[in-house]
Amino acid sequence: MTMALVGMPNSGKSTFFNGLTGSHSPIGNWPGLTVELHQGNVQLQGQTVGLVDLPGIYDLHGLSEDEVIVRRFLENTPLDLLVLILNASQIDRQLRLALQVQQLGLPALLLLNMADEAERFGVRINTVMLSHQLAMPVLLISAKYNSCFKNVELELAAVLAKAGPPRRVEGLEERLGAGEAELEGRLAELLNQCVQLPERLRDQRTRRLDQLLLHPLLGLPLFFLVMFLMFQAIYALGVPLQGLLGQLLGGFGSAVLTPLLAWAPAFVRGFLLEGLYQGIGTVAAFLPVIFLFFLAMAVVEDSGYLSRAAFLMDALMERLGLDGRSFVLSLMGFGCNVPAILGTRVMRSKGLRILTMLVIPFSLCSARLNVFLFMTAALFAPKQGAAVLFSLYLISFLAAILTALIFKGQFPSREPLVLELPPYRFPTLKQMLGRSWGEVRHFWFWSRKFIIFGVVAVWLLNNLPFGVAPASEQSLSGLLGSALQPLLQPIGINPKLTVALVFGFIAKEIVLGGLAVIYNQADTIQLGHAMARDISWTQAYSFMLFILLYTPCLSTVAVIRNESKSWGVTLLSVFWSFLLAWLVAFIFFQGSRLIGVH
Repeated sequence: MTMALVGMPNSGKSTFFNGLTGSHSPIGNWPGLTVELHQGNVQLQGQTVGLVDLPGIYDLHGLSEDEVIVRRFLENTPLDLLVLILNASQIDRQLRLALQVQQLGLPALLLLNMADEAERFGVRINTVMLSHQLAMPVLLISAKYNSCFKNVELELAAVLAKAGPPRRVEGLEERLGAGEAELEGRLAELLNQCVQLPERLRDQRTRRLDQLLLHPLLGLPLFFLVMFLMFQAIYALGVPLQGLLGQLLGGFGSAVLTPLLAWAPAFVRGFLLEGLYQGIGTVAAFLPVIFLFFLAMAVVEDSGYLSRAAFLMDALMERLGLDGRSFVLSLMGFGCNVPAILGTRVMRSKGLRILTMLVIPFSLCSARLNVFLFMTAALFAPKQGAAVLFSLYLISFLAAILTALIFKGQFPSREPLVLELPPYRFPTLKQMLGRSWGEVRHFWFWSRKFIIFGVVAVWLLNNLPFGVAPASEQSLSGLLGSALQPLLQPIGINPKLTVALVFGFIAKEIVLGGLAVIYNQADTIQLGHAMARDISWTQAYSFMLFILLYTPCLSTVAVIRNESKSWGVTLLSVFWSFLLAWLVAFIFFQGSRLIGVH
């Protein structure tokens, strides 16, 4: 048996779905659709029933991608029951969707979520009368506090027992169109008979906060302050956790795996430890930051503040073909591009999601920042170092703006940004932890094979052919560096720096380790001296420009592929960023030579 869950965005649909089925729900493809839908199982009186979570929609007549997906699903998939969830505190704006569902002729159950919030605002709903008028059971629930699921399960079992054989919706457009002329009249009648609304919502807390947080002058500075504090919290906790996880993995490798593999030839041992095991560690190193990022995002998004931040920036970003959410996620990318791209799931327009994915990798992430801090300290005077870092941040913004302007025509957003400004609410600890763990689990599930393959490939490049020093000029990576000189020499990147770029494609954190191997200097101070003797400051700055803009790290590429579902978009991101990096570095390096600066 199969049920489908449909409802408006911000109605608590995902919270209900996770609470009813468990937060670790799989994702699967459905016939006739090009997207993946969440699905889970519910035990109802000893019988397993499938539940599919459909995208949030405002109108079954709508033309947005999500609304088209829902219509196709209903037309192609036989269902035993359609579960509709609406926000009880906004029932005057959402009840229209219930009338459209009634027209479909499927067995249905209406759940009015956030009943506690509706009561606090003074909204009164006669569920008995509403159920009679809609010819479907109606329940008031509060999914956030898990106080409803027993009653919901009993009602689901009762409705399914009377539902008859599963069926799809045939002639969906005709069914909806037939009663469209009478819909507004029926909606007004239902609200008059079944709903009592206060003259003014009693949400003084939201009104007072919005006076400050949406202030024309103070709103944006406060938002930047909140984001800054959030980044500080994420990385103040995430970096030590990453270090601890790295020490644990390194200790396990030294104490357990190395003795176990002592029998193996050196090449095989190096492959398993430095290649395969390092690949697993590379994936695992992202997990603490991703967990903390989505923990913070759960607060920012579920509290209602993300919608307000998007509102503040929307007018400016619209000129670039983006919207306010694109700005928020690009800002998140300054911490780490990977979770920022994962955050594009909040966008309904495919074109907007793709354009935002192309822009985010230009955000100067913390991994690149580590490389730049080292190089500015090693190759520039302290007073110059601050200006160098500021210029790199400025160039990252300009690269994102240029990318949006160039590609906005190729990936247009054909729908206006519809923003609900929900009342401020704080998610429960269980919600935050469940969401964060679900995202970490999802990231680990799809990324590990892709990233491990890349790490192993780079290790082989650095250690083949047999008998040469790792990452030397005689190794495959060294030969590759020499082969790429016609391309990279015009921008001041020598063979040694080229090999470091191979490391950087896997993860920008590996660049410093690669440079240490290449220059045969384990100590960072000695490494800085060695590089200062080998390259000029113009070469160093050109190298940093290239690192800033060139091909995203392998994790970011994997995320773009997974989220866009398109190799074309993924390759576009890779080649455009490489081209832009080369052009910017070429203009700087050759321009500096023309004016006699070295």
